[in-house]
Amino acid sequence: MPPIKTALLSFGMSGKLFHAPFIHIHPGFELLGAWERSKKIIGDFYPGVTSYPTLESILEDDSIDLVIVNTPTATHFEYAKKSLLAGKHIVVEKAFTTTVAEAIELKELSKKVNKKISVYQNRRYDSDFKTVKKIISEGWLGEIVEAEIHYDRYKPLLNPKPHKEIKSAGSGILKDLGPHIIDSAICLFGYPQALFADIRITRANSVVDDWFDILFYYPGFRVRIKSGVFVREALASFIVHGSLGSFLKNRTDVQEANLLEGKVPNTTDWGTEPLSEGGLLHTEKDGQVIREQVISQQGNYYDYYEGVFKALTSNDPMPVTADDGIRIMQIIEAAIESCEKKKVIEL
Repeated sequence: MPPIKTALLSFGMSGKLFHAPFIHIHPGFELLGAWERSKKIIGDFYPGVTSYPTLESILEDDSIDLVIVNTPTATHFEYAKKSLLAGKHIVVEKAFTTTVAEAIELKELSKKVNKKISVYQNRRYDSDFKTVKKIISEGWLGEIVEAEIHYDRYKPLLNPKPHKEIKSAGSGILKDLGPHIIDSAICLFGYPQALFADIRITRANSVVDDWFDILFYYPGFRVRIKSGVFVREALASFIVHGSLGSFLKNRTDVQEANLLEGKVPNTTDWGTEPLSEGGLLHTEKDGQVIREQVISQQGNYYDYYEGVFKALTSNDPMPVTADDGIRIMQIIEAAIESCEKKKVIEL
């Protein structure tokens, strides 16, 4: 079977770290190149690949099977639609689109042209998230009573990347980090019945939201998701309390840091956290109270592209579907409405 010939629509941070390394090492893919607007550097990392000068040069290349839409969120809909119409399968970075209507239109178009869509939600493959999911699914905490998921940073200065700070349909922390923890909440607890949201601007001279606090309503329990840029001393990123006990886990997946250091993700211990970063489990087992550190699961973004490979070659479901992307956009739109109206929004 010939490899899935793949092109990136950008070779900035996401292209260099989250996509190209895993496409390159996967035997089922062939990285053909990337659209590079100014710096022509992809050949320095992957000799022999193409630096495409325009989007059209990628869309007109009939050898390309899969296009990775890893450009700013405001461009996702336009580039994804053009890629589908050009006969390409697509992977779209989060946030999937800027509106629910756009997300639904892409799903319907993909059916019409018989091409597949996946939304890139790499945090499903983080060691910390996988560990929390295992603890919950194995019933260590009993019936869930409440949970918090944080994606906090200390970044008081404006981002030097203009598209991050110019007010647009795709800018702001809700559409940047929000999709990560919204997706985590849905994967762990299901789709909420309702939500209440507070979205703010906290940095001087900022024109885009940089803080949010959203409460999800589930039958019998609540889940809070939060993100901000003035968190110098962070809480645990996952805090889950149940009828039997609690589990606390920091956001300590090592993959992004290792990729920034230039490490290649082809080792058997890739994505393995230090033992010191294990989560804290305080619960009951067989009538005995236990309080112990839990060794983290191994993270690996390679598994996402293995899922895409199986979807394109064996007709398996995409690892993250267009419907997953639509649900996240529905929650984002509902959160904006909730903040504007200061009311609970039914989903």
